[in-house]
Amino acid sequence: MPIYALGEHEPDIHHTAFVHPDAVVIGRVRIGAEASVWPCAVLRGDHGRIEIGARTSVQDGTVVHCTHEWPTLIGAECVVGHNAHLEGCVVEDRCLIGSGSVTLNRARIGTGAIVAAAALVPEGFEVPSGTLVAGVPATVKKTGLPGDVVDKPVRTYLESARAHRAGLRRLDR
Repeated sequence: MPIYALGEHEPDIHHTAFVHPDAVVIGRVRIGAEASVWPCAVLRGDHGRIEIGARTSVQDGTVVHCTHEWPTLIGAECVVGHNAHLEGCVVEDRCLIGSGSVTLNRARIGTGAIVAAAALVPEGFEVPSGTLVAGVPATVKKTGLPGDVVDKPVRTYLESARAHRAGLRRLDR
């Protein structure tokens, strides 16, 4: 798996995390316990800091970047869907970030919130805890989401990461 230091900044990957061999991790990136980073995801901590919380899944094709002013911080037990783009934002614990969505600088996703697939969370937008946002630009569509909304996807990706760690074999060599 391509893991790169950049200058004095080296990624800090917890020994129980799973980073797929085809993911790319560069610079000031911290990946927590039992987190997973899937094929073609890119976590590029070159202009600032990226943190991925414990038991969080960053799925295939996702791009996580940051700026000098705004780190990208993703909490614990989150699921970041395929091809999402997160840049200089904060995602609190137990959130679901939909496939193909974009979350921009200074945005904050509250605990237990859902960003729908293909949504655009604009710069500086705050998604309240326990809400669903959708659209371009994103607007609140539903409030009062149950606190267990991410339980099943978090479990699914914990199990998938364990299976891949134990049984993934490259056949083209």
